[in-house]
This record gives sequence, structure tokens and C-alpha cells, in this order.
Amino acid sequence: MKYLLLTGVLLGGLILTAWQGARFARDQAIDSLIHLAGNDLQLSQANLTGYLTRHDYLPHLLATRERVRDFLAQPAGQRDVAALNRLFDRTRERAGVYDVYLLDRGGTAIAASNWRRPDTFLGHNYAFRGYYRQAINGRGGRFHALGTQSGTRGYYFSAPVWDANHTPDTPPDGVMVIKVGLDAIEREWQRLDAQLLVTDINGIVFMASDPALRLTALQPMSDGARRGLRTTRRYADEPLPDLGLEVTESLTNGARLIRLQGREYLSLSRPMARFNWNLRILKSLTPVVRAQWLGATVAGGAWMLLALGAAIGWQRKRIRRERERFAERERRTLARTRDELERHVAERTEALLDSNRHLSQEIEERKRAEESLRQTRDELLQTARLAVLGQLAASINHELNQPLTAIRAYADNARVLLERDRPDDAAANLVQIVELIERMAAISAQLRQFSRQSSETLTHVAVQECFDYALRLFHARLVEAGTIVETDFDARHLWVRADPVRLEQVLVNLIGNALQAMQESSPPRLELSAIQEGERIILSVADNGTGLTEEGLSHLFEPFYTTRPAGKGLGLGLSISQRIVSDLGGRLEARNREEGGALFLIYLPAASGDPSYA
Repeated sequence: MKYLLLTGVLLGGLILTAWQGARFARDQAIDSLIHLAGNDLQLSQANLTGYLTRHDYLPHLLATRERVRDFLAQPAGQRDVAALNRLFDRTRERAGVYDVYLLDRGGTAIAASNWRRPDTFLGHNYAFRGYYRQAINGRGGRFHALGTQSGTRGYYFSAPVWDANHTPDTPPDGVMVIKVGLDAIEREWQRLDAQLLVTDINGIVFMASDPALRLTALQPMSDGARRGLRTTRRYADEPLPDLGLEVTESLTNGARLIRLQGREYLSLSRPMARFNWNLRILKSLTPVVRAQWLGATVAGGAWMLLALGAAIGWQRKRIRRERERFAERERRTLARTRDELERHVAERTEALLDSNRHLSQEIEERKRAEESLRQTRDELLQTARLAVLGQLAASINHELNQPLTAIRAYADNARVLLERDRPDDAAANLVQIVELIERMAAISAQLRQFSRQSSETLTHVAVQECFDYALRLFHARLVEAGTIVETDFDARHLWVRADPVRLEQVLVNLIGNALQAMQESSPPRLELSAIQEGERIILSVADNGTGLTEEGLSHLFEPFYTTRPAGKGLGLGLSISQRIVSDLGGRLEARNREEGGALFLIYLPAASGDPSYA
């Protein structure tokens, strides 16, 4: 029960305080809004008055010009209407008004600045307009209305036009009229954070910053007032609908709170006796509503802070006792936790040390494995080269046997010739023996070069020289098989960045495979080419052999895959060749030719820079 009573007191005090705060904030916000609206209204009234009256002199000035007076003095058939129209148009443009026109004594427009427009005033009678009646009676006229021809709103200034020799009793010969547009001043109003309205004595909104409010009635109009407006055609045939403005509260200084089109506004007005108007400003009450909510929130928050302060004071004593008991329990718990944490840290540290030792061992094992893999790869490359040498053994043996047989014959002949005391002929045989030995040495040098270990250092390599070396290595087989070798090399030397030993191995593998595939071809034709396309060099090896099967194309670069009989190949040549080309930054492709046979393409990046400095 005690807690229910305390809760009721708190809620009641909160509601009362919030209501008082909202009421005070509303009064302050409305006073501030009235002051702001009054300043905006005074400034807007001064701007509107200045905007309209700055053109007050213009009809009087034009009415005194000799050209206008002479124009009216001339018979209607002799008047230069076009010249006066142009004069009025220039005047309109310089003065910044909407229209300039001249009425004769009967009220008909006889010259106008808008003579070229479809809605020109020429030929129309405006005797019903107030500005005409005021000026034809000998005084300046003012009038606001909706144009009967153009349909645009404007403020009209008029002045009587007399002959230079007129007497005080002479009626005016015509009426000079200017029309001032209102759109510019309304566009300036739209920059304000408010609605501005200009109403006439009938409560008709003639000007407004909101286009939707123009030519409407603030209050319902009587039938008599509507008939009077139709007589002067001030607003043409506009229906002038009722806006239904509702006053909800009257405030000080003539201010009111109104409801217009479902929205709440603060309304403040000032009379403009010079124009027989009333200028009204409408300020949205949104800031007032926000101020009310803010005031209620601040007041309620202050009440809650007071209540909270009292509650805190009451709770502090209770909390202090609880805190002392809690601190004792916390000290005991903290001691147990600290001991447990130290034990866990020690265990975790030992586990991390074990993990680091295992990781170090794994790193060392991985390094050894990588080194072993590198050595195995190099050994495999060397094995593949030696396998190619094994395949070439028969032809190499044939090339070496021929000069050995010839050397033996030349040596026997030389011995016989020396026995017969013919040293000159014996010397000629010895020269032939030396030439044959040099030939054998060249063959041996080629074998040593192909079987040497790679340096794994990339240098500038001439593509044509690699092809020449591979062809020399297969010279005996090419001659024996009667192979036609066709080359298509670029006229200039083509250079790539590569390891010459590995690139030569790739070409030897491809040419050896081509010769193997052309054993049944008659005649066998080997086509070699090297061209440059942009930043890459394309090497190709083509044959007219049996070509590649579908299965062969799908497994061509797999290790140990071969189509040769058992014991005739390891199935590593193309797999190693693809690996070598990939390490050099290129790619190796294979396809069948339309005319028959296989085509192997090597794409390598062209070497940059001058090879002479490589």
C-alpha cells in the first residue's frame, strides 16, 4: 500500500509539472512567434509598397511626352501606331513593367507594348476599369485586377493625357496606363518561412506566396459583393472559392490562431491604406508545438530528477550497507579467482610452448620437403633429357661409326704410304683424320650441352638459336627419314627471358614427338615458326603425322601418360615441358590441324631492353 501511494504521488506530480511546463513554453513560443511574424510582416509591407510605388511616376511621365500628345491630336487614320507601339515596348523593357498602353477618350486601347502578342490590348475597351474612370476624371488612377485578355494579375497605374494647350475645364484626350506584374514579389515571399497573403476589402486573396491560395475568399461572400466584382470584372470570371478560414483563438496585438485547410497558423495582419489592401502573414505553429513538448519534457525531467535525487539519497544508505557486505564477499571471491587464473595461465603457457616447439619442427620439416622437392624436380628434368638422349642413341651411334670407320681406313692408308716413303700422301690422310675427329667432337659437344644441368638463371635467349640447336641434335634422324623441314622465322632476332637449357629441352621434346608421330607419313614434313605479336613471342611446332586423339588431348599434359608402346617412353616429356613453359611465364597449348597432324604452340613474354646488355 505504501508503494502504491508513493507511485501515485510521483505520477501526479509528474503530470502537473509537465502541464505547467508545456503551458509556459507555449506562451513563450507564441510571444516569440508574434515578434518574428511582426518583423517579417513589416519588412514585407515595406518591400511591397516600394516595389509598386516605384512605377507610380511612369504614366505621368509618358502622358507629358510630345509623341503621345501629338499621337492623340492626329486623326485616327494618320496616326503612326507602329512607332508608338515600339516606344511603349522599349519603355516596358527598360522600366521592368508588364505592359504599357494608351486608351483614347472612350476607353479603347489604341497603342500598346504587347501589340505583337495574341492577347494584345489593341482594339479592346477598358472603360469599365477603375483606373480609366479615375484618370478620365483628371487624376491619377490605381487599380488591381486580373487581366481580361492575358489572364494575369497586375497592379495598374494610370494618368490623364491632355493636349499641350488644354484649359482646366478641358477633359483629357486619353489615358496612359502601365501594368506592373506581381510574380517577382511573390517569388521573394516564397523564401520566407511563412505564408503571405494580400486581401482586398472583400477578403479576396489577390496575392499569395502559395499559388493554391490565390484568387480565393477567406470568408464566404455575399451575392451582392460577387455582383459588384463581376461589374468591374476585377477578377474576370474566376469562381473565388471559399477557403474556410477559422479563428480558434484571439491573442494580444491583434494576433490570432487560425485553422486553414486543416493546418494551424499564427495570423498577423497590417492594413495597407494606400492600396486599400490588408497584408496578412501566417506562421506555422509547428515551433510552438515543439516548444510545448520540449517544455513538458524539461519540466517532467526536472521533476523526475528531483524524485530521483530523493530516491538516490534514500538508497545510498541501504546500498552502503549492501556494498560493505558485497565487498567482503568480493575479496574472498577475488582471491579464489586470482589463484585459479594463475593456475590456468601457467597451464596455457606450457601448452603454448609445446605448440611453438611442434610448429618449429613442422617448419623445418617443410623446408626440408621443399628442398627435396626442388632436387627431385631438377633430377626429373635431367632424367627426361637423358631419356631423350637414349631415344637418340641409335642415330648418334650411326653418326659416330661413320667417321670412326673412315678414320681407321685413313690411318691404315697412312701407315702403308709411310712404308712406301710417300710422306706427302700420308700427311693428306692425316688431315682427313683430323677433320673427322673435329666432326665427332662437335657431335659429342652437342650431347654434353643437352645433358648439362640447368643454371635456373633467366637471361635473354634468342629463339632462332634454340630452334637451330634442336635441329642439329636431330640432324641424323631428319636425314635418315627424309624429313622436310620448313621454317618461318621473323626477319629480326626474337628474344625471350628464359633459361636456355630448359627452353631447348622443351623444343627437343616437341620436335622428337613430331618425328615419332610422322613415322608413317610420306614424306614427313616438320614446320617450325617464331613470330612476335605485341608483347609476346609465339613459337610453334607442327607435323603432318596422325594427329591427337580425343583421349590424348584430354590427358596430354598428365605425368606418365603416353601413347607409345611400353619401354619406348616415360610419359613425362609434355608434362615437364608444360611445367617449364609455365615457370617462364608462358603457356603451352596443343591442337589438331585441319590439314592433318598436330600443332603445339608456346606463348612466352617478349624480353624487354637491349639484349646486348643482358
